[in-house]
Amino acid sequence: MKTKLDIAKNWLPRYTGSQIDEFGDYILLTNFQDYVTRFAEQFSCEIKGVGRPMQTATNASGLSIINFGIGSANAATIMDLLVARHPKGVLFLGKCGGLKDSTELGHFILPIAAIRGEGTSDDYLPPEVPALPSFKLHKFVSDKIVEKGQEYRTGVIYTTNRRVWEWDEEFKTRLRRLSVIGIDMETATLLIVGHVNEIARGALLLVSDTPMFPEGVKTEESDKKVTQQFVNLHLQIGIEAMTEIGDKGEKIKHFRY
Repeated sequence: MKTKLDIAKNWLPRYTGSQIDEFGDYILLTNFQDYVTRFAEQFSCEIKGVGRPMQTATNASGLSIINFGIGSANAATIMDLLVARHPKGVLFLGKCGGLKDSTELGHFILPIAAIRGEGTSDDYLPPEVPALPSFKLHKFVSDKIVEKGQEYRTGVIYTTNRRVWEWDEEFKTRLRRLSVIGIDMETATLLIVGHVNEIARGALLLVSDTPMFPEGVKTEESDKKVTQQFVNLHLQIGIEAMTEIGDKGEKIKHFRY
């Protein structure tokens, strides 16, 4: 296996338990097995990859969902492995911490960009290159959010490799100076590696906690509450947006910059 494509063709089935031609042209990415389970129950389709690093399901319309795990390293891995299938569009359904007073639990964020604080993306492009979504893909998603009668926020996400930082006042002061709207561990990586691999990509983030305040730090109880109230809607918006893109057949490939 001498090329990236050779490796990806071998590893994508090994990581997911799904053959390359079983994936659809449009793919939802998530960090949570629960999203894959809900997707499979809705469409009565099989979950593959149980016991492997990543689990997948694909409905009869050809829309796939992949749980790739948590963190920027896993985000880079799945976006590299997807060169074996080269989907027409990928949407990340992730959760994030809301960092502004205007971001409350259950709000949706469509990031206009992400700050590359995670380091992983530096292995792909110089730090000066911005992490940007594909505009046309986000347009489909924003239209679907409005159709559902929901509000959403836009702004810049900060992506970090730090999992436990909520106690660190110096780090929190830096986040305030950056004027970012939310924080997560995957978005910037997905956007940069998607750009490198010429895959149209986007992210619809659900605010699951407000970690700038001690009482807003995520707990098991608060996460269950968010899941019960908002995850079905989060998933449904992703499903309908990516299905509509496929039905309309509009090209969403981002211009190179």
